Amino acid sequence: MSLPQTTREYRLSKADGFHNLALQEAPIPPLKSTEVLLKVHAVSLQYRDLVVARGQYVFGQKENVVPGSDMAGEIVAVGEDVAGWQVSDRVIPNFSLAHVFGEASEETINTTLGAPIDGVLTEYKVVPAHGTGGVSIFGLQLAVASGATVIATSSSDKKLEVAKKLGAKHLINYKTTPNWEEEVLKVTKGRGVDHILEVGGPGTLAKSAKAMAFGGNLALIGIVAGAGDVSSVPTFVHGKGGNMRGILIGSRTQFEDMNRLIEAVSLKPVVDKVFDFEQLRDAYAYLESQKHVGKVVVKVSKN
Repeated sequence: MSLPQTTREYRLSKADGFHNLALQEAPIPPLKSTEVLLKVHAVSLQYRDLVVARGQYVFGQKENVVPGSDMAGEIVAVGEDVAGWQVSDRVIPNFSLAHVFGEASEETINTTLGAPIDGVLTEYKVVPAHGTGGVSIFGLQLAVASGATVIATSSSDKKLEVAKKLGAKHLINYKTTPNWEEEVLKVTKGRGVDHILEVGGPGTLAKSAKAMAFGGNLALIGIVAGAGDVSSVPTFVHGKGGNMRGILIGSRTQFEDMNRLIEAVSLKPVVDKVFDFEQLRDAYAYLESQKHVGKVVVKVSKN
């Protein structure tokens, strides 16, 4: 089979909104001896993609970038020095192409797909051979698989019903229960929760800190709620002997560990809606509407 010489890809011509995403044809770069060529089957969008489209990504982004970081595909060519991978292997790349193990560094942040370097909203993608979300729903599934009792919060009763089907034991609508942190304390008989997956950021951080148990852990992985008063957060985290940590995805080693767990418990990702490649702007608009439960996916390859 002859290898493709060109790829269709989306580029963000101007970083002031996803309306600037333009589909164009580009040459596929020559394959180095340590690289593989992937055929992209599907891409799932995340909130970060909206932030990049607005030019608001705090770690910096290149001009005219190809966005997108989460994809599934297959290998169609391998470099001569590549070991352990072969043509037709089905793969998913890590968020940072340089983060193989250990803690994050400036280098790993500067090699994250879809902002500092071109991402995966393209039919074909060349990546190094060493590396191959919604975040809340996947976090819920992993927590249930690990044996945790899960309290799910959402602005929609419909979304909470999905959370219930996936194993959440307690459901809180934060629109009808704005002081949801008090409800969390009530559900836990005043104890609070051991682990909090915080996707709201400054807009909800104070409530999460208040809902945390003594010695609890608060993982900050999103900023979808926007700005908010965080002046009380140090008091709660310190007073409860808690731990608060920013999460920037993880290394390839952690990624492989997670995938082994997913396979072991037969966990099935929740996909809310699938769009064709030519409907990318519609997919972004749907993601921005926050009507989705689970992942918003763009189908790239036709076969």
